[in-house]
Amino acid sequence: MEIKLQKITVRELTAGYQDNEENGVVAYGGKLDVRPPYQREFVYKEKQRDAVIDTLTQGFPLNVMYWAVRSDGTFEIIDGQQRTISICQYVNGDFAFNFKYFHNLQKDEKEQILDYELNVYICSGADSEKLKWFKTINIAGEKLTEQELRNAVYSGSWVADAKRYFSKNNCAAYGLASKYINGSPIRQDYLETAIDWISKGNIEVYMGNHQHDPNAVALWNYFRSVIDWVKAIFPKYRKEMKGVAWGPLYDKFGKSPLNPKELEEKISKLMMDSDVQKKSGIYAYVIDGDERHLGIRLFDENTKREIYEKQQGICPLCKKHFDIEKMEADHITPWKEGGRTVAENCQMLCRECNRRKGGA
Repeated sequence: MEIKLQKITVRELTAGYQDNEENGVVAYGGKLDVRPPYQREFVYKEKQRDAVIDTLTQGFPLNVMYWAVRSDGTFEIIDGQQRTISICQYVNGDFAFNFKYFHNLQKDEKEQILDYELNVYICSGADSEKLKWFKTINIAGEKLTEQELRNAVYSGSWVADAKRYFSKNNCAAYGLASKYINGSPIRQDYLETAIDWISKGNIEVYMGNHQHDPNAVALWNYFRSVIDWVKAIFPKYRKEMKGVAWGPLYDKFGKSPLNPKELEEKISKLMMDSDVQKKSGIYAYVIDGDERHLGIRLFDENTKREIYEKQQGICPLCKKHFDIEKMEADHITPWKEGGRTVAENCQMLCRECNRRKGGA
């Protein structure tokens, strides 16, 4: 792989800048692909974007950028997309810096910015070498998420189409499911969630199998089916619904004859139960009945010691003596039968008896 350093002015970089759905983001007279398929969306916040422009106006050196040469002689950005878009947007008049748009500047101020020289390393080599270099140099700066790295490794027609549904500001997935999904579309959290659900946790395998598919319609249809099911089964929205692993529940119970009214009655009651520590787990629990979703409140150490002393270290089931470290607190009347996490409902059992009782 060949690498050479080249100086490129802001004037040259911003020539022909466009950012639209049809052509993507291009600059440098249309010869630079600013956002190749493996790149992240624009994630700079206002403070970071302004810092780039401040660097230019003061003539300070900006961190080096990295471009790769394509087979047709055009270029793609390997590192520096965020800085490049910040510069192009400012010169294009998309935002103001220090209360002034670029067109508000004096002629000499404009020329100083346009004549600013950027240091760009340009590399030529195979696609695999470019991607390896991309992952290496992005260790610094705003660290890539795992899904952003996967997008790079499995870049192609499928990823490009999937990002259309899941990775843009105000994308279709955001409009449909922002109340139910954690994270940010532009940091690939929505895309990662959707693939995790449909692949049952085998994200890399799924992306590898579909890398060269012409589109990601199957993923979008699956995701939409999950969210539509959630809205139908749980029509009353609560903030605790955000971030629930809806995909696995849909896969297992999507065709079950669930009654939304009965589920809501159970949910309402559980939301008021102080022993239920993990309220978001209620939605899975009312479907599959697994108490582990709920994080049922445990007996505190003082209660354990109090009951242990009352029992004089004797397990009430096997009648043997144990040190407290070898005993576990147990609900005499199980929580699901109305037993509360209070001292009056606590007994200390040896581990073997507690396991036996729990499995009964």
